[in-house]
Amino acid sequence: MPTRAESPSSLRWWRAPRFATAMLLFACVNPPGSPPAQVGPHDGSGFTITDSVRVGAGTRADFASAVQLLEQQRYREGIAMLERVIEAAPEATAAHIDLGIAHGLVRDWEKAEASLERALELDPRHPVAYNELGIVYRRTGRFREARASYEKALALHPGFHFAHRNLAILCDLYLADRACALEHYESYSQAVPDDETAAMWVTDLRTRGGR
Repeated sequence: MPTRAESPSSLRWWRAPRFATAMLLFACVNPPGSPPAQVGPHDGSGFTITDSVRVGAGTRADFASAVQLLEQQRYREGIAMLERVIEAAPEATAAHIDLGIAHGLVRDWEKAEASLERALELDPRHPVAYNELGIVYRRTGRFREARASYEKALALHPGFHFAHRNLAILCDLYLADRACALEHYESYSQAVPDDETAAMWVTDLRTRGGR
């Protein structure tokens, strides 16, 4: 958990729990002419997203294996498995998002950005992809682009608290925009009232602003 005294390079940037695939599930192969099943569990931030792509059992198994590898921090293996999934199901937005996250975790920012941009080509209204792309922009020093990406995520889903927190930290520590930081820390704190660190940052910003 970052503190205000930490350097920018040590900050943790917040993403949806686990990986994007915690929310985005492939549909099973269906009989010809039938609509694909849509399954979308809540990710904890109050919204559901589905990835309605018909795939076989083998691809679904590879997808699950890739998620497990990433959660075990076996990133290179997870990347290889996700590439295999994408080869079999190139229209699967979830796989592109997770591949972007994985590339970012090994600091391959160019590939991370390319994967997330591909996800947005497939689904231009995907808040998770915008949030993750914002992280990439921030980590590569493109702060205004990061802000725009977080704002796009929030325009699509105003309750997406991870994007609120990321935007608040960006505005506070990198853009020196106190009003923006306070607004989004407060929004995050309302959604996650048990986060004592965020509550402390809200209090600090109010104190510095004379509120």
